[in-house]
Amino acid sequence: MTYYIYHIPGKKIGVTRDLNKRVTEQQGYEPHEYEVLEETEDIDHASRIERMLQEVHRYRVDETPYNKLKFNNKEMNINITEQTTTFPCPVNKLKGQLMDNIGMEWETDHGSCKITNESIKWIMKNIQISRYNENRSYVYNKAFARWFDNNDAHSIRTGGLFPTGMKEQNGKLSQFDLIREWAEQRGLYANGDPKTQALKLVEEVGETCRAILKEDKPEIIDGIGDCVVVLTNLAELIDTPIEECIARAYDEIKDRKGKMANGTYVKND
Repeated sequence: MTYYIYHIPGKKIGVTRDLNKRVTEQQGYEPHEYEVLEETEDIDHASRIERMLQEVHRYRVDETPYNKLKFNNKEMNINITEQTTTFPCPVNKLKGQLMDNIGMEWETDHGSCKITNESIKWIMKNIQISRYNENRSYVYNKAFARWFDNNDAHSIRTGGLFPTGMKEQNGKLSQFDLIREWAEQRGLYANGDPKTQALKLVEEVGETCRAILKEDKPEIIDGIGDCVVVLTNLAELIDTPIEECIARAYDEIKDRKGKMANGTYVKND
């Protein structure tokens, strides 16, 4: 099934499986009045990209992601035995299923387990293909439960400033997660180069400075956002999440003493 991310300029960005029925018949827009931004067969990807683009274009962001709407709800019926937890899908489709069920908890003979961003990483590293059905996959309960004993799956690992991965509040992804998802889907991390991202950063900073000189606030906001996007991707390309970079910077400045001079904070020698 194909999901279409569509854009009605100046109005909205949405997701649908049927452009004609949803956009033309229900909303009254002819094909020349809207554009298709992306097509995908992954409902979870479509849901994340829709909300990211809504943010970027400053439209109202849907409170409920597309894949969480009632008519799209999916329940993952796992099978729990003494030894294993089996998921009802092959490995190549498991990550999407897990992401769609973040927050799901279950009990095993070895302890409690829960689907979080951090535990998804563990699952994907330790998942096994069922010997009896290649469309099913499983993890060993004891190992998974011990991982929970030794790791805080909800921990904020960046000095308490920002969450890493998809540590969320009210089911919403962090802006950094949305940026990383967008970049990963486009192959930026697989084929990108820190040097080119550094040059891109210089370009974006230059555009921001020009906007400041023109006192063009909307362009200033756009420029700052573009710089954050590039910095997020640059950090990822050097295998250090931007949250960690920010935390380290904050650790350096939090106790710094100084004073304002000519509009700039100058630290004491």
